[in-house]
Amino acid sequence: MFELLFKCPVTVFTKGDFVFLSPWPAWLLVVASLSLAALLAWVAWRRRAALTRFRPAVLWLLQSTVAAVVLLLLWQPALSVATLKPRQNLIAVLVDDSRSMSIREEGRSRLERSIAALNGGVVAGLSERFRVRLYRFGGKLERIESLGQLAGVGPATRIGDALRRTITDCAGLPLGAIVLVSDGSDTSGGIDLDTIAELRRLRIPVHTAGVGAERTERDVEVVDAAAPPRALPGSRLVAQVTFRQRGYTGRQGRLTVSDNGRTLGSREITFRAEGEAQIETASFTSGTTGAKALEIAIAPLDGETNVRNNALRRLVNVDDRKPRVLYIEGEPRWEMKFIRRALEEDQTLEVVSVLRTTQNKLYRQGISDPKELEDGFPSRAEELYSFSGLVLGSVEADYFTGAQFAMIRDFVSRRGGGLLFLGGRSALSESGYGSSPLADLIPVSLAARKGTFHRTPVRAELTAAGRDSLLCRLEDDPAKNIERWRRLPALADYQETGSPKPGALVLADAVVQDKRRAALLVTQNYGRGKTAVFATGGSWRWQMLQDHKDRTHEMFWQQLLRWLVMDAPGPVLLSTPRQVLSDESRVPLRVEARDAAFSPLGDGSVEVQVVAPDGTVSEVPLRAVPQEPGAFEGDWYSPGPGSYLAETVVRQGGQEIGRDRFTFRREDGVAEDFRTEQNRELLETLAEETGGRYYRLEDLSRLGKEIIYSQAGISTREHRELWNMPAILLLLLILRGTEWVLRRKWGVI
Repeated sequence: MFELLFKCPVTVFTKGDFVFLSPWPAWLLVVASLSLAALLAWVAWRRRAALTRFRPAVLWLLQSTVAAVVLLLLWQPALSVATLKPRQNLIAVLVDDSRSMSIREEGRSRLERSIAALNGGVVAGLSERFRVRLYRFGGKLERIESLGQLAGVGPATRIGDALRRTITDCAGLPLGAIVLVSDGSDTSGGIDLDTIAELRRLRIPVHTAGVGAERTERDVEVVDAAAPPRALPGSRLVAQVTFRQRGYTGRQGRLTVSDNGRTLGSREITFRAEGEAQIETASFTSGTTGAKALEIAIAPLDGETNVRNNALRRLVNVDDRKPRVLYIEGEPRWEMKFIRRALEEDQTLEVVSVLRTTQNKLYRQGISDPKELEDGFPSRAEELYSFSGLVLGSVEADYFTGAQFAMIRDFVSRRGGGLLFLGGRSALSESGYGSSPLADLIPVSLAARKGTFHRTPVRAELTAAGRDSLLCRLEDDPAKNIERWRRLPALADYQETGSPKPGALVLADAVVQDKRRAALLVTQNYGRGKTAVFATGGSWRWQMLQDHKDRTHEMFWQQLLRWLVMDAPGPVLLSTPRQVLSDESRVPLRVEARDAAFSPLGDGSVEVQVVAPDGTVSEVPLRAVPQEPGAFEGDWYSPGPGSYLAETVVRQGGQEIGRDRFTFRREDGVAEDFRTEQNRELLETLAEETGGRYYRLEDLSRLGKEIIYSQAGISTREHRELWNMPAILLLLLILRGTEWVLRRKWGVI
């Protein structure tokens, strides 16, 4: 219809420049139009007696418009548009040959539909007027002789890279336009601005043809999955999966975490709002030492259009380190005895305790040599920082010196250790911790009074945050876990803690018999480390008052102390933002190097090596990070898929001060299975930014008529006259007809 009225396709109007073919100047057209409008206004004023109110103005406006249109036609208006010269230009046709194009819709794959559309006269029509080069891209760009070479098995879709390589391959040739047929599911994160700028500089339009459904009706897609990058052997961990679904609202599904086909954890989930991101978690056990390639997946459902997007892999490095925990107790009590007993069988933790039996006598357990901690609490930072966690029991604040207070603060904030405060008759508010230098580290605001410790049995009850926390997970099933906590024996005592600080997390409350509540278990992050309060000294009753086979007490204390030291780094820490790389080769590595006192490394050597699956060892050059003392960064590029081991060694003065290692993995062809709906927005934007057009696959037959309008390659200027457009005649008829109808209605004919 548009071409019928305006004689030219819409592309001519969007790309052409409006010109006058008449030699008369444009200003004369304006003067003539204004003069004729003034004359018509004078005539209308002379005849105003025959009409009333606004009617003369309406007739004058219609007459003036007709006169202006007639004058415009006398100046011979036209569109000047650049067109490609026939048989002298090259057209590049790029067809997406990636795996997502093999998805079947309405009985045929996307690739089959694309080939049918191109063979339906599009390629033949282009070949009659231009030289045509066929390309396929699915990880890399390749020239092909025929569309029959397409297979739909490419591991990735990198549209920007394909466009850049096309420009390079056609360098020196009159490239008139690029035709891109794709579903737009780019796996490289989008088309970079430099590629768009280069296409615009060369004036090469990219015409895009979108293939594939823009919305999947029945599918579950895992958007992201997260698991701790490091863990201790046998630790209880949680995997978090973010997913979207369509067509399964209200249905049940199963979320699983597995390692080499062996299920580590699973749970039933219910699909909620359609099309919106939903987050669910599943707990599992880390197992033995080594790198675990976990598959976090939602089991495929009946009728899913794509089941390859139901799972993601994540890597967990289970370290062989054995963190040390220092436990300071100011008086003999049952709590210490049972805590140590609960941790005896945990081979991943080393608990060293110092008990003050009398004012001047200490009882040490778990020490590495006879002289360790012989004077009680460490007096040197190096000695304290050899521990990853610190537990302060019923010991008064004035037991510590000012220097030791400073060390404890730095132990948490700078060293990144974990600090746990226990309740007791000489703990927290009872002995002045609220006004001590450690007050900021305590995750609650302590009451400025005595009498906060009560030898009254209380029941522990999980809060909403505690029900979701792994620290309080005694059963994998959430409902069973709540019930197990409800059945626990009452604690022997509790301590009033005050209100939690901003950012603190209350995981459990102490419920007194009169239904009053006091925060019992509270955690918070502090600097590089973390702190917690467990405001009781009576959890030993969980062991004494239950069956000897019940392991609640052991499980709770093992999980609590593992949480305390899990993230405490060593003096040397090697890391990367992502331990599983999907369809990318760049591996950013970062080393944080500190001395025994955890001060940033001033001078020394930092070496990083990467061991490939075939045993090849590569050195990674590092650079110091500005404004971050002790931090070094470098990039390494993996040659192919597989698992790689990265290791760093830090030396100072020829002596090794620390080392660290972790495993990372590269997987190719994974991203191609995700976000497989047609990305029409990307294709439309690409076409718009480069001067091309977006076509639906069924409309691709119009391409041959519109592709000729381009300033690239070898082009010439054409003038398309507008005076004889049917739309002009129709406009004049409408204007004159409207005037006649109004005159007849108003009786002035």
